[in-house]
Amino acid sequence: MPAIIAVKSVACCLISRAPQCATCLLATCTGPIPRAVNESGPVLPPANPVSKPRTKPPEERRDELMTAAERLFLEKGLEQTTIEEITTGAGVAKGTFYLHFSSKADVLQALRARFVQGVLDGIVAAVEGLRQEDWRGKLAAWSTACATGYLDAAGLHHLAFVAAPPATKEGLSRNILIDHLTELLAAGFGENAWSVSDPGFTAVFLFNALHGVVNQPGIGETPAARAELLRALEVHFLHGLGLPSGID
Repeated sequence: MPAIIAVKSVACCLISRAPQCATCLLATCTGPIPRAVNESGPVLPPANPVSKPRTKPPEERRDELMTAAERLFLEKGLEQTTIEEITTGAGVAKGTFYLHFSSKADVLQALRARFVQGVLDGIVAAVEGLRQEDWRGKLAAWSTACATGYLDAAGLHHLAFVAAPPATKEGLSRNILIDHLTELLAAGFGENAWSVSDPGFTAVFLFNALHGVVNQPGIGETPAARAELLRALEVHFLHGLGLPSGID
């Protein structure tokens, strides 16, 4: 009988590995405090409660509403799209819309701002990717990136700035794209890269020339046509500052 007890004690110690086995009371056991056991094996600790999903930041939720609205406006038109369709597309309750916007017109204004900012972001990336002293390259990159931004989102541009009022004259005489071009022209003039008496006037002139060209229906629809268009815009931008185009 003692032998049987010893075997049981050792088996128990191997399971528990406790400082003092709770079953056999042998002081020779070492290891962590034993876990409860039953016939089916160790009883595992309860699982962590499922954490609640994190609420998205307001700016992310707003952006999702704008993206859903943009898709619907382009598919159905502004007037035919309902706010409920926008919130359904964004996967939120209808009331969430009014936490960010007051109306569909308010969404459209936000889409205008996002469009122009997106074009500017592309311009900045293209210009800043060139050497500091490469002013000719920066001017060419500005025209190409700006035109590409408009061509890539031609549908949204038409919806936001042409089809849906109000379109203002101020948008073509003062905006963040013209401001950036003005700064580029002034900086290049300061480095003797070109001669320009009024950077602001020249920026408005060049921007509106580019804008008028890319806003033509059916312009640059094929890859070849787009490449030719971008090259022609680059040439005219450079000539506008008295710079050679490289193909003269």
